[in-house]
Amino acid sequence: MSIYFNNNELTNMTREEHLAFCKKCTNREMDLKQGLVCALTKEKANFINDCRDFVLDPTYEERFDDTEELNNQVVKSLISDKVLEKLRVEQNFPIGLMSGIFVGIIGALLWGAITLATGYQIGYVALAIGAGVGLSIRYAGKGVDQIFGITGAIVAVLSCFLGNFFSIIGTIANLENLEYIETLLLFDYSLLIPMMQETFSAMDVLFYGIAGYEGYKFAFRSFTEKELEDLKKK
Repeated sequence: MSIYFNNNELTNMTREEHLAFCKKCTNREMDLKQGLVCALTKEKANFINDCRDFVLDPTYEERFDDTEELNNQVVKSLISDKVLEKLRVEQNFPIGLMSGIFVGIIGALLWGAITLATGYQIGYVALAIGAGVGLSIRYAGKGVDQIFGITGAIVAVLSCFLGNFFSIIGTIANLENLEYIETLLLFDYSLLIPMMQETFSAMDVLFYGIAGYEGYKFAFRSFTEKELEDLKKK
């Protein structure tokens, strides 16, 4: 089996990316203080892109993890340009985008409804929106390129703002005894930003940030170690 590196996209490697290689190498050993280290240097890995001392453990294939998803950057570092291009052919950004927007709108409506029902703006709903948007883009778009993650983050954050807006519209409709659609049509949108600023809090920044992160993280197509190895053999 060969190890491939996408040098155009990988520069500085994280500990997680190093371990993706080290735990497959026969020159590995466990240090109680440092964790997994190189048996030759007695230190944690610090190579960039390639390790000249890498020797594949022939028994490792039997122990590929089929449960934990690999980080998108790790996936790209472990496959060849040829395999990466095959994955890109399977991408569908328009479908992924539409799916993310659809789930984001549904999430925003639910957030507005929950806020009206409870009388509280529950920030944790933003986390669910971020995860939902990201996962919908993942399964519909099958993306591996950066644009999918960026889109997931943007749609997730905008959906949270939309949820806040729906909460405001619902509150006004209840106070004025109006229908929701009627309130949307009669609403003075020049007051939207001041009203959202009034209801915005420091915690919202945190929840929106996490929602954006989840939208980014979950938007990429995922692979376990075993799935990745099977993909290389095709």
